This record gives sequence, C-alpha cells and structure tokens, in this order.
Amino acid sequence: MKETFNYKYDDLFNPTLTALQNLGGSGSVPEIEEQVATILKLTDEQINEIHRGNTSKFTYRLAWARNYLKRYGLLENSSRGIWALTEEGIKSKSVDKEVVKRKVVAEDKQERLIKEKTKTTEIIEEQEDDEEIQKFSWQEQIIEELQSISPSAFERLCQRLLRELGFQNVEVTGQTNDGGIDGKGMLRLGGVLSFHVIFQAKRYKGSVSPSIVRDFRGAMVGRADKGLIITTGTFTREAKREASRDGAPPIDLMDGNDLAEKLKELKLGIDIELVEKVNIKRDWFKTL
Repeated sequence: MKETFNYKYDDLFNPTLTALQNLGGSGSVPEIEEQVATILKLTDEQINEIHRGNTSKFTYRLAWARNYLKRYGLLENSSRGIWALTEEGIKSKSVDKEVVKRKVVAEDKQERLIKEKTKTTEIIEEQEDDEEIQKFSWQEQIIEELQSISPSAFERLCQRLLRELGFQNVEVTGQTNDGGIDGKGMLRLGGVLSFHVIFQAKRYKGSVSPSIVRDFRGAMVGRADKGLIITTGTFTREAKREASRDGAPPIDLMDGNDLAEKLKELKLGIDIELVEKVNIKRDWFKTL
C-alpha cells in the first residue's frame, strides 16, 4: 500500500520548532527537512511524494509552515537561506496552531485593508497548496523550459553554468557507456588548489535514485577528485544519503530548484525586473 504525505502545513509548526531546537537554534532548509522527517518518522515514499512540478508535498508544506512561524514572530531567516529561532522562538517549545493561524490571517486582512483592496479573500486551509505554489512558480517555469530542450542542449547549458561558476577547461564528453559521465572540468581555489571534476547532466522529470549515484561514483574513482550530478528533477532521500555516505568519495548534487536559483543568480536566461514600491508614512504628515 502506497504511503502518502498527509500532514497539513499547520501540522508542521511544532515539528519545525523542535527541529531548530535540535539543531542548536538555526539551520539550513535541508537540515530542517531532515530533522522534521526524523521527528515524524517519515518514510522515503512520503518524503518524495511530488505535489506539483519539481517540489514534494513535504517541501511545499514545510516552507509554508516556516513562513507562518516567521510571521508569528518565532523564526527569522537570512539572505543566505539560514533559518533561526528568534528570542521568542527559543522560549517557545510548542504553539497552538489555531492561535498562530488566526494571528497571521488577521494580519493578512489588515494588510489588505491598508492597501485598500476592494475584494477580500479569506485564507482557508484548503487553499494552502495554491499559496505555496506561488512561492515556487518561477522555478517551475524555468524547469519546464529546461525539460523541453534537447539532452545535448542541456549538457551545453551545464557546461556554460560551470564556466560561469569559475570552472576551467570545461568539456562535454558526449561519450556513451561511460558510467553516466557527461563532462569534466577543473576548479581552482585561490589560485593554489585545483580539483578535477566530472559531471553528469540528467534532463528529466522524476527523482534520481541512489543506484545512479553509486554508478556515477564508480565511474569517478581514479579519474577525478569530485563528482557533480545536475538534474532538472529531484533526488530521493536515499540518493542524498548515498551521495554523502561515510567512507565513500562524496558526490555533490544540484536538483532542479537549485539549478533554477543558480541560473537566476547568474542571470542566464533570466531577467529580473525590480518594481518600485512607494509607501506613504502617514504618521510623518501628522507631525507637521
């Protein structure tokens, strides 16, 4: 019988708080996800269940839980993607999810009134998926574009990406029966240390399995210092564990969402439009 991920975003409030407490008060998104999965004793099947596009239900709803806890004043996040407990969050071992939701919903309504919107939209539990999708919509659009190009074009994109990231002598090998190796390059650190890197470019939907990571590692041994797998899909939890398994050469992983973020950062195929927002300081005028 298939195991599904049945937790709502508000069911994840307290596990998220506990996860960050276990991590010493702060953590990256992957660290938080791993902790929450352990706390809830989730199976790989539950964790990997895709909600829409390239993101799992687990990732979607956990992101929404973090957003609510941030607006409630218990979490904060940095520009580097690290989440941390606030002073109030450190004191809070658990929360009443209904209290959290009521406060955030009330703030939403107040913001809409301030913006003088004529139409009021109620936030209800059944709508959380749609709201979460908005957070990932631009990444999904990029991934859809990447999945529509040819495998060779995707390999060339990966070649360009690695060059933009500072790799030298990046080549697309195009060889078959080579353990999944699609290209190679060299990364020099500080003009002193250099690492030979091989990469695999997997342009497809779905999740990369641990067997692919193992096969790629086998092809890497004796030929490179580091290995990198880039995919428009996702990596299963087992694949991530295999990539960092103790006693084996580590493999770096870049999934579709990571790839989209890098393309945005480097402005490869993406234009960022900044919209000016004018806020009126009403209190300032009252002091005249």
